[in-house]
Amino acid sequence: MSISTIITAAGKNSRMRKDQISLNIEVKNKLILPFENKTVIETTIDNALSANVDECIVVLGHYSSEIKEAICDNYKDSVKFIQNNPVDVGLSTSLFNGLSNIDSDFALCVTGDQPTVSTDTFNKMISVMEKCDNPYKTISVLRRRKTGFLDTAEGLGMPFVAPRLNMMKYLENEDDNLNPILRKMFDDGFTFYGVKEKNKKELLNINHYDDYLQLLD
Repeated sequence: MSISTIITAAGKNSRMRKDQISLNIEVKNKLILPFENKTVIETTIDNALSANVDECIVVLGHYSSEIKEAICDNYKDSVKFIQNNPVDVGLSTSLFNGLSNIDSDFALCVTGDQPTVSTDTFNKMISVMEKCDNPYKTISVLRRRKTGFLDTAEGLGMPFVAPRLNMMKYLENEDDNLNPILRKMFDDGFTFYGVKEKNKKELLNINHYDDYLQLLD
């Protein structure tokens, strides 16, 4: 099974910027805030690169120059960076652009602000796909509510592992968040399997400054 990692890092960072301004602290993209002696996005990339994947693609958009200046030299031999054009697009378009730049059959799809999701959890998600009866009609996802075979896709998002071509069919011509698309895939008969987190922090994305402080604690 060939598998690539797609990491989306193209967002507006609006909630974090608003928090930083209200707190009268330096305005800085959340993805390059310090985290475990690296940055948030570097920790996410390193955890993904350590999983059982063949390559890693990072999709940039808003603030791409700021992000690339902070981290690009550290990954020039291990990560491919691509740019959304135009930049003002939804998460589904960022993911579609990433999937369009790989040849693997499957993709581990992650957001750049998920530094606490461990390599072990990524590998568990991949293992589900390797062992299931029909991986081309299966989505392996970090659970939000239940674990195991799921009876709904409500509330689900990245990280997940999906068959590349089938995922692209649902993303094409969409410009939205991912949950409505995942719900449609569920309604169309895809099997969703929820993988249990290694610890509670794996379930927290960094949207607000308080989220960042909580993960640092």
